[in-house]
Formats: sequence, structure tokens, C-alpha cells
Amino acid sequence: MSSQELIIQIREQLQKAPVQLKVFNLLSDSKWHCREHEGKAVASAQYAGGGGIQGLQRGTKNRPGLVIETKKEYCNICYQKTNWDRWIGEIQSANSAANIPTSLHRKILQVYSYIDVIEQRERKSHELVIDHRFPMERWGQNESPHLTSMNEDEIRQKFQLLKKDVSGNHNLLKSRSCERCIKTGKRGTPLGIKFWYKGDENWSSPHQRGAESEEGCIGCGWYDFETWRKALNQKLAESAGDD
Repeated sequence: MSSQELIIQIREQLQKAPVQLKVFNLLSDSKWHCREHEGKAVASAQYAGGGGIQGLQRGTKNRPGLVIETKKEYCNICYQKTNWDRWIGEIQSANSAANIPTSLHRKILQVYSYIDVIEQRERKSHELVIDHRFPMERWGQNESPHLTSMNEDEIRQKFQLLKKDVSGNHNLLKSRSCERCIKTGKRGTPLGIKFWYKGDENWSSPHQRGAESEEGCIGCGWYDFETWRKALNQKLAESAGDD
């Protein structure tokens, strides 16, 4: 398939995703584009997220992902260093999330009593995000459909609750941290705290994507904040006992 045929095919696949189609039309020339003055003019705040760049990269069950590069560079129009994006003209395996059925969504919230794991506050359902512990950025493939019959242990193994309200979006912070981890090999530091309950700051798994790579996430607070907090408190208590 020629590059022009691929572009036409992708545009057809994006007909029901108008924002992503606008972003793709901008990037379809495979040149670098400033995210500030070009990207946001196309899709405002959605340009970099799931409605734009990230969504195009992840793909769906009906569309492959796109290989998009990002860099920081000085922009002569914005008069500052900004993020620039470029589609290199290639596709990759999709790694999109499966929809969570309404009944399972409600069950997950009930398992955690509507309490977000970081601030430990009971919240309204619209202020909570059901977060996959294993970050989507490392899946390497589409997620299998969720079974409504998942039991509590399976739910706790797979999900945690993060907040998303007017004062902050912890799910977005986690996504940015996971992206940096993939790019730099340095694991996340929730709330700026450099602590890992297993391993250290360095990504230790020989696998970067796929189910095998989940092992490299274990020990990071973003992966399992509750276990991370308990381990940190235990370490602080042991240190206090040594004094």
C-alpha cells in the first residue's frame, strides 16, 4: 500500500472520530508540528490526549495505532520551547482499552466504596476514574473484553480508583509519568517521592511492552498506590524505631 493510499484509508477509519480526524489531517504530511500554536488551534485541549495524539497512537479494535514521534524544540512563533509531534508515516498494533460494562463499572466503584486511592476521599462517581494498574502505554495490543462476572479479588488486582475533579486529574498525571518511564527508563515518583516498594527508579524488565512487561511496573506507586503507601509507612516506622 502506498503512503497516499494509507492516508486515505486512515481518514476513512476516522470518519466517526472528528477530532482525531482533524489532528490526523494536520500530521498527515509527516512534518513536525508545534503542539501549542498548531495543535491547539486544531483541537484545543484535546490535541495531546485520548481525543487526539494519544488516541491516534493507541488505535482501536477497528483501526491500527499510528507511530507518532514527539520532541521539544524552540518555536519561532510561540517564542519558547514547545512540544512538537510528527507522524512518521507508519502504523503499529492497536492497544486500546475495552469498554467497561455499566454493571461492572458500578461494581468496581462499590468494591472501593467510591474512595480514591491517593487522597482517600469518598467521591461522587463522576469525580472518579477507574484506572488500569498496568498502564495502557505498555499493553502492546487491544484489551480483551471485560467480564461482568469479575470477582472482588480480580477487580482489586486489575483496577484502582483515581480522582478527576476541578482541582486535579491523577489519571492524567499517571499517564504522563508512564510516558516518561517508557521514554527514559526511569520509573515514576508520585507526589515527588522517590520510593519504590520493589526495585528502584530504573526500569528492570527486559520487556518494554506486552503482558510480560507488567513485572517492571511492580514497585512503582502509580501501579499500586495503596501497596506503595503501606510500604512507605512501614519503612518510616522502622526508621523511627532505629532512632
